[in-house]
Amino acid sequence: MPEEFYRIKRLPPYVFAEVNRLKAAFRAEGMDIIDFGMGNPDMDTPAHIVDKLVETVKKPRTHRYSASRGIPGLRRAQAGYYERRFGVKLNPETEIIATLGSKEGLANLAMAITAPGDVMLVPNPSYPIHPYGFMIAGGTLRHIQTLEEDGSFNPEAYMRSLERAVMHSVPKPVAVVVNFPSNPTAQLADLDFYAELVRFARKHELWLLSDLAYAEIYFDDTPPPSLLEVPGAKDVAVEFTSLSKTFAMPGWRMGFAVGNERLIGALTRIKSYLDYGAFTPVQVAAAAALNGPTEPTAEIRQIYKSRRDTLVDAMGRAGWDIPPPPATMFAWAPIPEPFRDMGSMAFSKMLLKEAEVAVSPGIGFGEYGEGYVRIGLVENEQRIRQAARNVRQVFADADRMREKHMAEE
Repeated sequence: MPEEFYRIKRLPPYVFAEVNRLKAAFRAEGMDIIDFGMGNPDMDTPAHIVDKLVETVKKPRTHRYSASRGIPGLRRAQAGYYERRFGVKLNPETEIIATLGSKEGLANLAMAITAPGDVMLVPNPSYPIHPYGFMIAGGTLRHIQTLEEDGSFNPEAYMRSLERAVMHSVPKPVAVVVNFPSNPTAQLADLDFYAELVRFARKHELWLLSDLAYAEIYFDDTPPPSLLEVPGAKDVAVEFTSLSKTFAMPGWRMGFAVGNERLIGALTRIKSYLDYGAFTPVQVAAAAALNGPTEPTAEIRQIYKSRRDTLVDAMGRAGWDIPPPPATMFAWAPIPEPFRDMGSMAFSKMLLKEAEVAVSPGIGFGEYGEGYVRIGLVENEQRIRQAARNVRQVFADADRMREKHMAEE
């Protein structure tokens, strides 16, 4: 028998597995790990959403199989959200499908549209499902560097990279994945960039797949736009959203794909073979979230902003200059100079062992993520300050710490 299955062989070792293993081992030894590693919201889901779930789950008829593409009321609620928030009108019957979080939607759309060897243009660094959903589906990846050397996003340079990728890819690429606000880098894009992207996709006959999971986690007065606000975008694009961060509902696994009818139809057909949709009470509660008051989301946003400000200030005092992220629940932090040549994996392991602080190594988000770590805003402000005190002690002994952990790698 073959030593390993075909699709498993195509997946590289999971970079985060080693950090997760160490976290578990250190916790078993009694260490109090301050965990910024996983983007797992720690806030309570708003009460009116939980109440609707409890109310609905008491009705026995809601315990039966649900609808794979989402119950009608949920799809209408998502259409209402897009019209209020972005001014985009969507047909709930043909342009919206509910997914089990945005991650599942992206992965199953990749299965629906990818033929063996198809070239997909994916961001790097990026959330792992963006490239590996297509790799699992049998596609070929071409990575597009999203950040400049100083960590900024340059739309003109990015579009030039896309042009080169299309020119030099054989066969011609099928789709482009974009993710703004970005996980892990927290960078933003504006409507002018999206308009240029739609023009580019039309010219080269490409699909655009936009991951907008962090649409409601932003820290200035201008909410992030939707790609679908660009006239004609629905001809070439779908967009994925999620309730996980917007309403602190990560374990509920509720998201959406919206936009191009052909792509939504393909995803609907694939999902009809794979699942019966989320549990009906979860879908009813999700509709209540979308149709309900906006104040809970504003409160969640403010909590992340306060944590961001505390992190930047406290770590700055500890000697770690972290650029304040304009959006998302993450900070994309350059490794401080004394530790730069360690690489992100060794630096992350050092922080875990010596400071009892867990972060995600940048290399886990792609080769262009090296030199950075991702810090999740998932601990309260007191814990963030404690983490900074621990980090300061490590940084005060930088030479010895660096030599010790370089020798262990």
